[in-house]
Amino acid sequence: MLRLGLVFLILMMALGGIAAYGVDRFHQPGLQGASVTLVMPRGEGVGAMTRRLEAAGTLENGFLFRLGVRLSGNDRALKAGEYVFPPFASPAEVMTILIEGATVQRRLTVAEGLTTAQVLALLKAAEGLEGEVAEAPAEGALLPETYAFSWGDTKAALIARMRGAMAATLAELWSRRAAGLPLATPEDALVLASLVEKETALAEERPRVAAVFLNRLKRGMRLQSDPTVVYALARRKGNLEQPLDRLLTRADLEIKDTYNTYHARGLPPGPIANPGRAAIEAVLQPLVTDELYFVADGSGGHAFARSLKEHRRNVRRLRRLRKK
Repeated sequence: MLRLGLVFLILMMALGGIAAYGVDRFHQPGLQGASVTLVMPRGEGVGAMTRRLEAAGTLENGFLFRLGVRLSGNDRALKAGEYVFPPFASPAEVMTILIEGATVQRRLTVAEGLTTAQVLALLKAAEGLEGEVAEAPAEGALLPETYAFSWGDTKAALIARMRGAMAATLAELWSRRAAGLPLATPEDALVLASLVEKETALAEERPRVAAVFLNRLKRGMRLQSDPTVVYALARRKGNLEQPLDRLLTRADLEIKDTYNTYHARGLPPGPIANPGRAAIEAVLQPLVTDELYFVADGSGGHAFARSLKEHRRNVRRLRRLRKK
């Protein structure tokens, strides 16, 4: 009996030693000296995740990892997603990363002035986004910004965030608009902001360009915005993803289209792009001026004028610069 007890004690000590060794190994740094980025697809269990980690060199001993995860009761707590595992990560650290779900934050930047077709092309090309967009959003409905997302997020969910951001921004800025603007609705402001966005890339010019358009609206003058003609031509071609690859001609300015502001009075029937917050703000808090015209100045900005005579002088100056 004494001998049996002694054998049992030795066995327990041996098992305890093995367990202690296993626990120690589970917390020891790994051998992978570089960070590793891996995607853990949805629906995979501990075994499949372990094989991925072993193949990438993040885990040296897959059996030890699986055992540690299961003994700790975390075999159902590991989350799918894209992860960065740091150099020399121990099996315990790898498990913690997968439990916490600290996935890689990818980013998609939507630049100001893109058409909705161009935004959808960006989404299509973005690695890590899944699914399709069932219905294209309306032009102007998406707020240009940088959006964070994780591997496996859907395109539809990101579009919904862009829509929500635009709706919230437009409501906020409309609520504190300047008095006396010739804009009946927030949608009118969005349309005009899209013109401003396409007319100038200079932040300091936006409120001034907006003021010109607003002054013309008050006087019943046609807006005569070149980007509306470009948009009208693109719509007719059925390709709003590709910008016009040539200069506008006089014949272009004369096409009869509701988006052509050389032909139609007032605002176009809808936005011609997705304007950013600054362009919307410029329309709702414009510079106070009596200017009615602007034309490119040849250096990336615009020359503004109060009278047609002054404007024609600016146009002649631009033509001379182009000839040079």
